[in-house]
Amino acid sequence: MAPTASTRPRPLSAPDIAAAKGDGHPLVMVTAYDAPTARIVDESGADMILVGDSLAMVVLGYDDTLQVSTADMAHHVAAVARTKPRALIVGDLPWLSYHLSREETVRNAATLVRAGAGAVKLEGGRKRLDSVSAILDTEIPVMGHLGLTPQSVHAIGGFKVQGRELDAARAIVDDAVALAEAGCFAIVLECVPDGVARMVTDALDVPTIGIGAGRHCDGQVLVFHDLVGLEDRKVPKFVRRYADMLGMGLDAVGRFVADVRAGTFPSSEETYHMTDRMAEALDLYGEAPPVSVTPPA
Repeated sequence: MAPTASTRPRPLSAPDIAAAKGDGHPLVMVTAYDAPTARIVDESGADMILVGDSLAMVVLGYDDTLQVSTADMAHHVAAVARTKPRALIVGDLPWLSYHLSREETVRNAATLVRAGAGAVKLEGGRKRLDSVSAILDTEIPVMGHLGLTPQSVHAIGGFKVQGRELDAARAIVDDAVALAEAGCFAIVLECVPDGVARMVTDALDVPTIGIGAGRHCDGQVLVFHDLVGLEDRKVPKFVRRYADMLGMGLDAVGRFVADVRAGTFPSSEETYHMTDRMAEALDLYGEAPPVSVTPPA
């Protein structure tokens, strides 16, 4: 029996995620960009679904995350939201959607919320505090993102581990504290040494979500396509693959192609057949009934 509104678990909220700090149960966030993957992620028990701007690379085929727009993000947030997951939906604010003005920042964040997000995520530290403040003033929860910030790929010189030097590590800790004090309910730490992630985690009253940041964070996030092995691109060191869906897909489609070309698909069991009465009627004409053609007026 399908769950009803009264039996379906209450969706998780940003305050629920913030309250999980220190409760001994690591948080889990996985990306999803459409309804089928959102259902898989939610039914697997994840706490959060990140509709990340990584869709630019893993779904839309771009080389970096800079190519997606707020409209793109809203389209994919809406697809995820239609599944009505228990997991909190976090929508990524794409590049240039929160850099130009407070008004534009709020408008873009609201677009993702109207599409179905329960919170938004943005990249950067102290320089983004005004954007964080503007969004929070409209009662939209904000998740921060520090360390390797893919939208800054050109400024930081590529996809590199951040915080290896003392000053850089201190800056990440300071930025994290500033974001938490500004009101962010959680902070993603990407590609930083585990010692730095531990310092940040210990310094904050809100959860840290690691991706390439070691095991001392309050939770972990991975890209769905990476963890299920849905493509053959080189993955970062921090990715653990739990399946080979690319291999399974190639095998399945390859066997379908072979069956079609061998004439073994579709079989009789996979075909809709006429009733005996219809077959007899068709036999009266030898091959098929005559086709009536109405001449043009």
